[in-house]
Amino acid sequence: MSLLVIGSVAFDAIDTPFGSTGKIVGGAASYISLATTLLHKHVGLVAVVGEDFDFDFVSLLKARGTDTTGLQIKAGEKSFFWHGKYHMDMNSRDTLVTELNVLGDFDPIVPEAWQQPDYVMLGNLSPQVQLTTLDRLTRKPKLVVMDTMNFWMDIALDDLKAVLKRVDVLTINDEEARQLSGEYSLVKAARVIRAMGPQTLIIKKGEHGALLFGSEGQTFFCPALPLEDVFDPTGAGDTFAGGFIGYLASTGRTDFEAMKTGIVYGSALASYCVEQFGTTKLASITSEDVDARLAQFRLLMTEKA
Repeated sequence: MSLLVIGSVAFDAIDTPFGSTGKIVGGAASYISLATTLLHKHVGLVAVVGEDFDFDFVSLLKARGTDTTGLQIKAGEKSFFWHGKYHMDMNSRDTLVTELNVLGDFDPIVPEAWQQPDYVMLGNLSPQVQLTTLDRLTRKPKLVVMDTMNFWMDIALDDLKAVLKRVDVLTINDEEARQLSGEYSLVKAARVIRAMGPQTLIIKKGEHGALLFGSEGQTFFCPALPLEDVFDPTGAGDTFAGGFIGYLASTGRTDFEAMKTGIVYGSALASYCVEQFGTTKLASITSEDVDARLAQFRLLMTEKA
């Protein structure tokens, strides 16, 4: 099953109570691609970078099985850059610098070989770019998963709602779910959001786990793994989404039972992501590491039950 990933491949600078990174590789599609290729081997990437990017990272993506034919490199331009500072609770953060650079006029060119993917992961980007990507596919995918954030709810709500009508699964955090729906109760929020288009909704709650809402009142809760060290939550949500859709693509399934297992895989991978700054941890782990973390999750969920 083919899996197409679209999103940002970029630079971040991260300040946390545990240290600062300077400029490092980040971007939604970077995390998603690393996560998906731990579970699935037929992954294509659509993104854009400037000529200043770290091309050793691109080589890493290729080595991990990502087809980077759809990665545009803009000569004479700079890559997207974000600088953020996390508070002591590691759940809230302040954006210090945002430089759109090549992302400001990103035109997603989908290579011909990737215009009929089975699975699509729309990473956090402008809803208009997400719509354009879907318009350029020549066959309806088996499953489209979308991530977004409150920024787009603030400035591009109409476009966001237009994308929602065309996706199967939406993944957002609890604050974003409440903003998008206008409901405080997450159960009511899920009902409102699902009426906007996506039949399945995943609400991420950080260290408090994730909720999966399907049709006919189906619900599932996956706890987060208690961790001794959390250095950097940047990219955890993207990693979660990558693990989720990577698992589904590896099985060829889209049913609710498979999605339940998918969010466990997503949570397992996200738990690795936060243990080091940036993409460092994800770039170093293997499928054996994923299996070991899944065993911890099974034990946690069995004890919880």
